[in-house]
Amino acid sequence: MMQVNQELQQALEELQVVKEKLHQAYEELEQRVTERTAELVMSNVLLQQEIIERESAEAALRQSENLYRQLVESQTDIIIRIDLQGQITFANVAACQTFGWKQDEFRCQSYFQFLHPDDLTQVMESITALGYSSHPLTNYERCALTVNGIRWFQWNAIAIHNDKGEVVEIQQVGRDITEQQAALHDRQLAEAALRQSEEKFRTFSENTHATIWIGSADSFYPLYISPAYEKIWGRSSQSLFEQPASWVDTVHPDDRDRATQSIEQLLSGSQSISAEYRILRPDGAIRWIWNRGFAVYNDQGQVNYYGGIAEDITERKLAEQKISEQAALLDIATDAILVRDFQSQILFWNKGAERMYGWLSTEVIGKDLHDILYPAGTQQQLKEPLKCVIESGSWQGELHKVTKSSQKIIVESRWTLMRDSAGDPKSILTVDTDITQKKQLEEQFFRTQRLESLGTLAGGIAHDLNNILTPILASAQLLQGKFFQDEERSGQLLTLIESNAKRGAALVKQVLSFARGYKGEPTIIQVQYLISEIIQIVKQTFPKSIEFSTIIPEEICAIAGDTTQLHQVLMNLLVNARDALPDGGNINISVENKLIDEAYTRMNLDAKVGHYIVITVADNGIGMPPEILDRIFEPFFTTKEVNTGTGLGLSTALGIIRSHDGFIKVSSNVGRGSKFDLFLPAVEATHSFKIEDLDLLPGEGELILVVDDEAQIREIATIILENHNYQILTASNGIEAIALYAQHKHQINAVLMDLMMPEMDGITAIRTLRKMNKQLQIIACSGLNSMEVFAQAADVNVQAVLSKPYTARELLNSLHHLLRG
Repeated sequence: MMQVNQELQQALEELQVVKEKLHQAYEELEQRVTERTAELVMSNVLLQQEIIERESAEAALRQSENLYRQLVESQTDIIIRIDLQGQITFANVAACQTFGWKQDEFRCQSYFQFLHPDDLTQVMESITALGYSSHPLTNYERCALTVNGIRWFQWNAIAIHNDKGEVVEIQQVGRDITEQQAALHDRQLAEAALRQSEEKFRTFSENTHATIWIGSADSFYPLYISPAYEKIWGRSSQSLFEQPASWVDTVHPDDRDRATQSIEQLLSGSQSISAEYRILRPDGAIRWIWNRGFAVYNDQGQVNYYGGIAEDITERKLAEQKISEQAALLDIATDAILVRDFQSQILFWNKGAERMYGWLSTEVIGKDLHDILYPAGTQQQLKEPLKCVIESGSWQGELHKVTKSSQKIIVESRWTLMRDSAGDPKSILTVDTDITQKKQLEEQFFRTQRLESLGTLAGGIAHDLNNILTPILASAQLLQGKFFQDEERSGQLLTLIESNAKRGAALVKQVLSFARGYKGEPTIIQVQYLISEIIQIVKQTFPKSIEFSTIIPEEICAIAGDTTQLHQVLMNLLVNARDALPDGGNINISVENKLIDEAYTRMNLDAKVGHYIVITVADNGIGMPPEILDRIFEPFFTTKEVNTGTGLGLSTALGIIRSHDGFIKVSSNVGRGSKFDLFLPAVEATHSFKIEDLDLLPGEGELILVVDDEAQIREIATIILENHNYQILTASNGIEAIALYAQHKHQINAVLMDLMMPEMDGITAIRTLRKMNKQLQIIACSGLNSMEVFAQAADVNVQAVLSKPYTARELLNSLHHLLRG
C-alpha cells in the first residue's frame, strides 16, 4: 500500500511537475502569441505604409511621365528615339511636323530615309559607335530631308540602356540651324570679301606713289600709314606712330598754319578737306604735298575714323611755275592762251584770254573749261579735236565759244598736247584767235558773190518762170470754160497745173536759198541730191546749146558741210564753164569715192590720208593757158570784160573748200577745155527719205487756227485740213487771230501762223499768244526762206517752220509730228 502510495505520491509529483511544465509552456505560448500578434500588427502597419509609399511613388511616376511627355511634346527641337536597326520608336510632335508624318505612322519608319544621302554613311557609323561608347555625340551637324526641303540640323545623341546595361535605343535631339547656317555662310562670305578688300587695299596702298593715311576719330592718332610716306617724306613711319604730332614739324614754316587749319576743319565737322603745302625732308629737299582728307561715319552718324591721301605734286608745281614764268611773256600776245588738264580743269589763263573772253584768270583757274566757254549744246564740237590731239599731238580748226557776257564768237583754235618728264600726256595748250569779224565779212562776201552769180542767171530764171506760168494760166482759163464739166480733161489740166506749180515753187526755193543762204552747223549731205539741185537750176537757165551729163555711182559716200556754200562753189564752177562755151558744148559732172594714201599726200601738201569724195566739173570749152591757170585763185583776178565779173568766184570757191578740209585740183588745155576736181572728206551716213516718200497722215478731229493775209492760202489750207479730219478756224491778220484764240482758247489745238502780215505781223501775234498760253503748239509759215526768218521763229519758240509754198503732204506731216510726236 505504502508502495502504492509512494507510487501515487510519485505520480502526483510527476503530475505536478507536468502541470507546472504545462503551465510554463502555456505561459510561454501566451507570450509567443502575444509577441507574434505584435509582430503581425507591426508587419501590417509596415505593409500599409509600404502600400501608401508605393501608391505615392506611382503617382509621382505618373506625374513625372506626364511632365516628361509634356516637356518633350512642347519642344520646338525634334526628339527621336530609334532602335539599333534604325527604326523609329518614338518621335515628338515637332519631329512629326518637320518630316510630315502622323505620330502613330511615324513610328516604325526607318530613320535613315530622312537623312541626306551625302551624310548617310557617316551617321550610321556614328550611331554604331555610340552603341559601344558611354560618351554621347554632341553638336554634330547634318542635313535632313523635310517637308520644307533640305534643312540643316544640329544633333545631340545618347544611348539608352536596359537594366543589364545593354544599349537598346538611341535618342536624338535635333535643332534646325538652317537660318544660322545661312547667316554663317553669309558672314563667312562677308569675312572673305573683307579679307579680299583689305588685301586689295593693302596691295594698292603699298604700291601707290601717294601716301594713304588713316587717323583715329578721338585723338587723330595714326592708325595706318602707307609705305609711300617714307619715300616722300624721307622719314620712317614708326617715328610718326611714336610721335603723332611730329608731322607738323615736317611742314615748311610758311605753310604750317594752312596745313594745320585744314586738319582742324576736318576735326570740327567738315566732311572733307584739301590743302597744298610744302614739306622739309631730312636731306634739305623741299617737296610739295597735296593732302586730301575725309571723315568716315558709322551707322549712327558718328565719325568712325579719318582717312586721306597725301600726294607728291612737286613736278606739277614746278611745271605750273614754269608755265607762269612763260605766261609773263605770253600776256603780251593778243591771242587767248590757256592750258587745261584732261579733267577740263583750267590751269593757265593769259591776259589775251581775259580780253577775249571777259573772264579774269582768278575767276577761272581751277574751274571746268566747259562751264566757262561751252554752253549746253555746243560741247559736241570738242570730241573730234580731243581725239585728234591725243592721237597726233596737235589739232587746228574753228570752234564756237561764248564770252562772259554770253556773246557768241568764232575762234581759230590751235591745240598742242603737253607731256610730263616721263613723256605721259598731262595737259593741252590752246591758242585761240578771234575770227568772228572775219567770218562775218566772209559771209557777206560770199553772199555778194552769190548775188553776182545769181545776176548772170536772171534772164534764164525769168524765161523759165514764164514757161512755168504759161500752162498754169492757160489751164485755169480752160477749166473756167468748156472743160469745166469734162472730168477727164479737167483732171489732166489740174495735174498740169499742179506739176508746173511745183516746178515754180522748187525754182523759187532754190533761188532764194542760194541768194540768201542758210548758215549753220555742218550737216550730212548726200552728194547726188546736191548735184541734182544745182543741175536743175542751170538746165533751166543756161543756153540750150550747152548739154549736161552726170556720172554718179549708187554707192557714193556722203560728205559733211554747209549746203549753201557748196551750192555756191558748184555754181561758180558751172558759170565759168558756161562762159568757156560761147558757142555751146558739153559740161560733165561726175563723182567718185577715192582713198588718199600717204604717198599721195607727199605729192599734194593739201591732202590728208583718208577717204574722200571727188566731184569733177569738166567742160570742152576754150581752156586756159598756163600763165592764166597759175593765177585763177587770186582774188579780183579775172579775164572777163569790165562789169561782167569781179574775179572773186574761184577764190571764194577755194576758201569754201578749204574750210571743209578739202582741196581743189585744176587742169586745162587751150582749145580742149578745163577740169576742176573738188576733194571733200567722206563721212558715213544713213539713207534719208524725202517727205514725198511718206504717207499722208490724217488728223483726229483737232481744231487748227489758220492765220494768213492771203485768202487763197487760207482757202487751200482749209480744204487740205478739212479733207484730212481737222477742224478749222481762219484769221486774216494777227489781231483777228488773237481775238479768235481768246474766244476758243480751250478748243484750239494748234496755230498755223504766217509771219509776214499787215496790221500785226506773225512774230508779234505769236508773242501775244505765248503770254496767253505758254504751251500752245505753233507752226510758223514764211515765203522768205532766210536765216533771219528762222532766227525770229526760234526766238519766239515755235515748234516748227513751214516754207511757202508748201504741199499738202508737208502741211499734214508737220501737224502730225507737232501734235503726236
